[in-house]
Amino acid sequence: MKHIIILGDGMADHSVERLGGQTLMQYAHTPTMDLLVQQGKCGRLLTVPEGFSPGSEVANTCILGYDLNKVYEGRGPLEAASIGYDMQPDDLAMRCNIITLANGKIKNHHGGHLTTEQGDVLIKYLNKHLGNERVQFITGIQYRHLLVIKGGSKEVDCAPPHDHPNELWEPLLPKAINSKAEETASLLTNLIRKSQKLLSQHSFNIERQKQGKDMANSIWPWSGGYRPQMQTLMQMYPQIKRGDVISAVDLIRGIGRYAGLNNIIVEGATGMANTNYEGKAQAAIEALRHDDFVFLHVEASDEAGHDGDLDLKLQTIEDLDSRIVTPIYEAVNSWDEPVCIAVLPDHPTPVEIRTHLAEPVPFLIWHRGIEPDEVQAFDEVSCVNGSYGLLRYQEFMNELMKI
Repeated sequence: MKHIIILGDGMADHSVERLGGQTLMQYAHTPTMDLLVQQGKCGRLLTVPEGFSPGSEVANTCILGYDLNKVYEGRGPLEAASIGYDMQPDDLAMRCNIITLANGKIKNHHGGHLTTEQGDVLIKYLNKHLGNERVQFITGIQYRHLLVIKGGSKEVDCAPPHDHPNELWEPLLPKAINSKAEETASLLTNLIRKSQKLLSQHSFNIERQKQGKDMANSIWPWSGGYRPQMQTLMQMYPQIKRGDVISAVDLIRGIGRYAGLNNIIVEGATGMANTNYEGKAQAAIEALRHDDFVFLHVEASDEAGHDGDLDLKLQTIEDLDSRIVTPIYEAVNSWDEPVCIAVLPDHPTPVEIRTHLAEPVPFLIWHRGIEPDEVQAFDEVSCVNGSYGLLRYQEFMNELMKI
């Protein structure tokens, strides 16, 4: 049996009055996911262990079967792995967003939806003026970049910018958790303030201001850590001989690299609603022809949720169904060797809250010959009645690998 996990990042949501009290997954037209749940089994999954924030780095690592208490080191080291930066023992790696500040508040966490090329220009500019033997800025994807501080302390409370839209930014500046981290917290605060002055002077932002567009006018470092010690999925699950990860997001690619998965780069995959759905689906189908495990991650719903864009998030859910799940299901359903398909979000990102929540998410598992339960629709409410019940953390991957 081969396995594929199709993950719609942030796809789960709450009931919305504008949709007649339905959630977005209930309201969206998703005939193939509904078919799979009718022919398969489902349940709900807790993806965020107690004591951890509901970030994608936590939820996706947990979904893949890892014990966060043993392996978690934050987003920074995972994104460093994806970028190809070889972390040294004294490196503190931090996710470094380029964000938009306006009227003393965090307007958005993405700098006005930067392209990777735009982000690269700004990061190299910042590294030229703020980088040194200890501090290094490294280009990632779009607004998601890397800050490495040699000898830095991870014991710093850094607010994820996507969790604080329309909030005053100064009270959210880095804070030392203990006295040993005070120097690192002070350094990070100074880098943030200096970046704002530098970025406001850059021709890119001067032109954006003239056009009335959001300025990419501050860095925001967060989720720092050291190099994690992780077993590969092949070491954890002998059923997996060779696997692949398909994502447009450095974080997920980094998790995949530590998990021993081959990173498949799809041209036109953006991490946004305009991503190359068809290319990712075909890449997954081709990977399953010669490998036995694929983790296919789609970021679009999460970004729409953070932006509070109801219509766009609905479209991303329907696109996942019609442009990812449908072609994969139609392809593998005719193969001689059976393929098990699992579909789920990693966490909710409700459009009316615009941030991640540590709440159970629905999941479905399908393969030819599986004895179905009674659930008829794939959504947060229907899956409460699924035969798997409520699974916790690594239990999902353990159940999937039994198939």
